[in-house]
Amino acid sequence: MVAVDVDGDGVKRLAAEIGAEHVVADLADLDAVDRIDLAVDIVVNNAGLQHVAAVEEFPPERFSHILRVMLEAPFRLVRGALPHMYEQGWGRVVNISSVHGLVASPYKAAYVAAKHGLEGLSKVIALEGAERGVTSNCVNPAYVRTPLVENQIAAQAEVRGMSPDEVIEGVMLERAALKRLIEPEEVASLVAYLCGAAASGVTGSSMTMDGGWTAH
Repeated sequence: MVAVDVDGDGVKRLAAEIGAEHVVADLADLDAVDRIDLAVDIVVNNAGLQHVAAVEEFPPERFSHILRVMLEAPFRLVRGALPHMYEQGWGRVVNISSVHGLVASPYKAAYVAAKHGLEGLSKVIALEGAERGVTSNCVNPAYVRTPLVENQIAAQAEVRGMSPDEVIEGVMLERAALKRLIEPEEVASLVAYLCGAAASGVTGSSMTMDGGWTAH
């Protein structure tokens, strides 16, 4: 088991908790991605970042950076792991996508483009890996209670003169039926299911955990 993150202290703590090796790497550095030992049974692509701007004002270098981290790096990680999975006839790929892998929101061109691309990549992997025991699926949550999202809530609350709860319910989750954040443990449980025997027939799927966002 290998844990990879740009946060050196954080990935060391995680690796110690779960008994994994750790690699400190910036996934925007694709050469560094290619150097990771990927003789693993399961790949979970979970890295993400955000930048909010209108398309005509979106910095091209920021757009490219986000796509490298959220689409090109997952491709390279899975590409590196598949030979091992194929050799043993079993493997699991789980891509943490987003509700924004299924629908769009304004001012998030890079994030939406990367997540839509990840959805397509995941389906191709599912079709190619089916006869060799490898499944590939996406998990599509709405906003998850992470430091990134908590910081977004605080910033929105300050700018709009609203309480954090008002930002969550009235701004971020306006289109969702459930007006609450998704907890990280909920996402982890769905990932664990997709990696288990009960989900051996599930592949090429996008598992929504969006509080009813896409039910409209």
